[in-house]
Amino acid sequence: MTDTAGSVAAERPIRVLLADDQPLLRTGFRMVLGAEADIDIVGEAGDGSEAVELSRRLLPDVVLMDIRMPRMDGVAATKLIVDAQLPVHILILTTFDLDEYVVGALRAGAGGFLSKDVPADELITAIRTVARGEAVVAPRILRRLLERFADRLPDPSERPPVALDSLTEREREVLVNVARGLSNSEIAKELTVSETTVKTHVGHVLTKLGLRDRVQAVVLAYESGLVKPRQ
Repeated sequence: MTDTAGSVAAERPIRVLLADDQPLLRTGFRMVLGAEADIDIVGEAGDGSEAVELSRRLLPDVVLMDIRMPRMDGVAATKLIVDAQLPVHILILTTFDLDEYVVGALRAGAGGFLSKDVPADELITAIRTVARGEAVVAPRILRRLLERFADRLPDPSERPPVALDSLTEREREVLVNVARGLSNSEIAKELTVSETTVKTHVGHVLTKLGLRDRVQAVVLAYESGLVKPRQ
């Protein structure tokens, strides 16, 4: 997903599909999101299969996707939607006890993830961000889930994968800071360069490593050992 592909036109509301097997939660989300003038709830799905079906039929801008659902979980549903190349962005909702599924969802092409207890204003901001085709990276949550898999990650003392050899030293620095959860403006201050320069470096990193967005860049940085858990 790029910053422009599938972006929502400013003149119309963001069309959101709610996918969660708990009706009470869907009602809560509908009440919170329905109060926003620029967000329109276009449908609800009670399982992953229905989420895929409604995504194909309704083409929402954003699917607010639960992970654990009957018939088909959120990871499988996300993969089917992404593989179908629908102009639909996926925002995953999860709980810490389902961290394994979050990594799978990010690999499948989700645009980001949030905890189910996220404050309403953060949820609304995340939906708007994902609808623009940008990624929502929750660095503290990501660090916490990756720390659970520390024993599965490569030894940081080992040589990084060959793919990282294509990066310049400055691009590696930018990737490390992206993995730390810094924004472009924060990275610019950290490296004493312009924000435009950082955006250029981020674009080069994504292109060279064949990544869709910053979320996948963060996962790769940890999985490759370039960034260590708890660093």
